[in-house]
Amino acid sequence: MNRRHFLITGLAVTAAPAFAGGHGRLGNFRGLSNHVTTGTAELASDGVQLLDDFTFDGAPDPKVALGKDGTYDPSTLMGPLQSNTGASKYALPAGINPDDYNEVWIWCERFNVPLGVASVS
Repeated sequence: MNRRHFLITGLAVTAAPAFAGGHGRLGNFRGLSNHVTTGTAELASDGVQLLDDFTFDGAPDPKVALGKDGTYDPSTLMGPLQSNTGASKYALPAGINPDDYNEVWIWCERFNVPLGVASVS
């Protein structure tokens, strides 16, 4: 391996996007309550990542949370949705085991309705 090959290879590795995923369970969003929610969610041991392809049509008070088998769990709220498009990351609340959940939710806390859900596997 010559120096040029090493530099090119090193640049390719360091140029990877920060929200590329790869260490958790992935799922694709579907909209709920007449909202359009698309893209990929990743549930990992340290939290949830919404990947670069995430889009949401907007609503008041959207939050990120977890659920299981179609049931949202309010104790898993991770905070407000940071952006309606693109990548973002959310830390799990203390004491929450991600292995106990199989869904990532976008939830409207103000009106207590689901806005989108991604089943992760």
